[in-house]
Amino acid sequence: MTYVGILLSGATLFLNSLMLSGKAESRSVAIFNFFIGTLQVIIPFYLLMVSDQSNWTIYGHAATFLFGLTFLYVGFTFYFGMDGSGLGWFAIWVAIIACIYTIMAVVYFQDYVSALMWLMWAFLWYLFYVLNVLKKPIANYVSKVANVQSWVTLTIPAMLYLIGVWELVFVQRLWIILLIASIIYFVKGAFDLKRTA
Repeated sequence: MTYVGILLSGATLFLNSLMLSGKAESRSVAIFNFFIGTLQVIIPFYLLMVSDQSNWTIYGHAATFLFGLTFLYVGFTFYFGMDGSGLGWFAIWVAIIACIYTIMAVVYFQDYVSALMWLMWAFLWYLFYVLNVLKKPIANYVSKVANVQSWVTLTIPAMLYLIGVWELVFVQRLWIILLIASIIYFVKGAFDLKRTA
């Protein structure tokens, strides 16, 4: 996924987190999901058509489709007031694919920052399954997870790349620490949620 796409995904996830917490109206946020989701389906489709068709090129573009289709599905679900079960089942499928991306980031690419990000995204997609299929009352928790992830896995990394410092070893090491701290925060939040349930 290009870093401009990552930046826009950060904006979309941030708005979705506000919608889940009741701070933004769902239909207005759905419009942004439609817009970004459409871009993240059309653009990678074009890039695939003009690419070298190698498996790793397709593998890279496929990641963008996961985000684009999720945003489109969120947009349709909230704009038309659907129950979300279809979105939830799609989300668990994407969570499984994200786990494969996590494993490949470690085993094949030795990219531990990407691995942690994919792990976090897999967790978020899993939470959408729990929220929409299992119907657990965890919207506020999902909102917090989505809000943090919108910044630490998407928006800020994209900005750091655009200003030319994302690839620096110091930044990569710092980001591993930040991502692990975020995961600890999510785990603590999950335990707190279970204790108060």
